[in-house]
Amino acid sequence: MELVIYIVIAAVVALGIGVFVGKTLVARANKTKELEIEEKAKLIVKEAEVSAESIKKDKILEAKERFIKLKAEFEEETARKKNQLITNENKLKQKEQHLSRELEKVKRKEGDLSELKDKLNTQLDVVNKKKVELDQFNEQKVTILEKVSNLSAEEAREQLVESMKVEAESKASSIIKDIIEEAKLTATKEAKKIVLDTIQRTATEHAIENCVSIFNIESDDIKGKVIGREGRNIRALEGATGVEIIVDDTPEAIIISGFDPVRREIARLSLHRLVVDGRIHPARIEEIVSKTKKNIEEEIVEIGERTVIDLGIHGLHPELIKMVGRMRFRSSYGQNLLQHSREVANLCATMASELGLNPKQAKRAGLLHDIGKVWPEEAEKPHAILGMELAQKYKEHPVVCNAIGAHHDEIEMTHLISPIVQACDAVSGARPGARREIMESYIKRLKDLEALALSFDGVNKCYAIQAGRELRVMVDADKVADDKAGQLSFDISQKIEKDMQYPGQIKVTVIREMRAVAYAK
Repeated sequence: MELVIYIVIAAVVALGIGVFVGKTLVARANKTKELEIEEKAKLIVKEAEVSAESIKKDKILEAKERFIKLKAEFEEETARKKNQLITNENKLKQKEQHLSRELEKVKRKEGDLSELKDKLNTQLDVVNKKKVELDQFNEQKVTILEKVSNLSAEEAREQLVESMKVEAESKASSIIKDIIEEAKLTATKEAKKIVLDTIQRTATEHAIENCVSIFNIESDDIKGKVIGREGRNIRALEGATGVEIIVDDTPEAIIISGFDPVRREIARLSLHRLVVDGRIHPARIEEIVSKTKKNIEEEIVEIGERTVIDLGIHGLHPELIKMVGRMRFRSSYGQNLLQHSREVANLCATMASELGLNPKQAKRAGLLHDIGKVWPEEAEKPHAILGMELAQKYKEHPVVCNAIGAHHDEIEMTHLISPIVQACDAVSGARPGARREIMESYIKRLKDLEALALSFDGVNKCYAIQAGRELRVMVDADKVADDKAGQLSFDISQKIEKDMQYPGQIKVTVIREMRAVAYAK
């Protein structure tokens, strides 16, 4: 038991010693760690101080460099501005010197002018004295002449003027008589010359447009095939079609010339088929031309039938239908004859309906009124008379026949439809753009209309609109007031009535517009 107690006491003592030793060791270890931490802290602080010193030096160097750079830029800018000021100063000095020289020149010219003025004044005084002396001499001369002739100067002047007037009238009447006699002798000759010159100048374009067709080809090698050996192919084609084939230097084109448009169309289609087929020789040409003629005749009949069906005309003779189809290949003053006849037919039907007449007869007469122009045989009669005879031959109604024959006043009108056909023919031909010369005169009239309005003061712009039935005039608001706009439109309309020829009436509209513009800055 005592042994156990001794062991427990020993264990307690040993435990106490162990605890004491452990605490001592822990304290020493903690103290060592604190010393290490302090050393590390001192080292970190030292390193931070070194780094801060280094950064401080870098920033100072950077600041110094920036300061040096800004100083250099400032000095450079200062030098540049200084040089610019010196340059401007030199320019100003040069301008001052130039102005000084010019001023000296002006002063010298002023001196010269004053000297010249003095000389002129001196000469003017001399001239005035001479003039006074001359006037006195003339008065003395007139007084002497009045005493000698017993007439005053005014009476002598009147007698002289009267005698010269009588002599001038006598001489003028003699000259006028000679001119009239000469004009009577040469009037007819000059008139013929003017007409011939006019025909010569204007016929070329008309002939080219209405007597020539162009056949386009892909390459000029085909021209050789069309001509053939020693020209036999082109001779065969011309003989079969009745036209002239012109193969010249025109690139990629063959010209077909002939007065008959049907023949030209046959030649054009035949050429097209021959070129596509590739076999071009006299026998093949005759075969193709024969087939093309047959096809064209069929097409003419088809065009005529389609036209009469479209217009609602029934019972027309087959020959007349064929002639209607031939109109497709005929033109009159640049206007397609079939289109013109269709227009006239529709206009006649409308006008006849409005007047309470037979619209079918009017439409029939309108379609056939130019049928004499497509008669294939040569005739020395006017086309209106020839068309009337054809209509009578194919049993058309007498009213239709009279309308055809009288639409150019070759015969007397016996029915109300006749003047309707005549009027509708004129309307279709006179429509702006329908015929070449009408179009040219129409455009010229519009240009003259605008030029007339532009001749007035204050007009800026003007436009002829509504096919020349209205004239819009834009005026300058600063030059033309509102109360003067009405007067200006009246003046323009009066000048148009006086100086121009025009159908119907022309509306003149004057437009004055005031625009106020300001800028916000």
